[in-house]
Amino acid sequence: MVGSILKSKAENKYVFILSPPFCGSTLLTELIATSKNVSLNNLDGTKEGQLLPKVMAEMFVENRWSTDASFNWPFIKKEWLKYWDISKPILLEKSPPNIVRPLTIAKHFEPSFFIVFFRNPYAHAESFTRRGKMTPNNAANFVVECLKHQKRNIETLKNVLLLPYEELTNETEDAVNRLIEFLPELVSLNYTKIFKSYNYKKQHLKITDLTQKKIANLTKSQIKDINSVYESEKGLLQFFGYELMND
Repeated sequence: MVGSILKSKAENKYVFILSPPFCGSTLLTELIATSKNVSLNNLDGTKEGQLLPKVMAEMFVENRWSTDASFNWPFIKKEWLKYWDISKPILLEKSPPNIVRPLTIAKHFEPSFFIVFFRNPYAHAESFTRRGKMTPNNAANFVVECLKHQKRNIETLKNVLLLPYEELTNETEDAVNRLIEFLPELVSLNYTKIFKSYNYKKQHLKITDLTQKKIANLTKSQIKDINSVYESEKGLLQFFGYELMND
């Protein structure tokens, strides 16, 4: 346990990475955490605050992806402050279901800053199908729902930065510079190191774009099923800079 004071300092910034699962948010978290001015509330595994011992019963619940879910945010904040090192100016949190309720989060964590993170919708859907968690159709529907939440977040949140996975992995220096412009406290980000975040290759890697390799794992039949969902959401995909694939 890092912190012992249950109240943040006036100069602390609460930073939330808003990202669906399997989009590379753990990599982004590890990158941001290379700054000496950043404290994570969970140093283990996927580094999600929702998985901390006493918080799990409150946040990691069956309906955590529902916009109707009601959480005890004062309790959650108190628990997270036990783990954050408040001597650091940036207190970082990353739990995927946060994408459905950032406006509520902003009311309880001031000042709050949000990084809206997303990736190619075909690579995203592949992550679910490869793990056997969803059919291609169900995976595509989940991706669409996540993109709808993210679009709403972009349009309604204050203090928000949009960051595509592909920019992080292909234009890393530019992405790092945008992160620092958004949060000037992020000094000395080390983006050339080997990162331990999970990836489908199950290897520790430098920042690497795995999008095309993941898409190549999809069969023509899977792409056809995915497109049966994406075809009616062309505008949503285009909002985030993506196009339909030929199946």
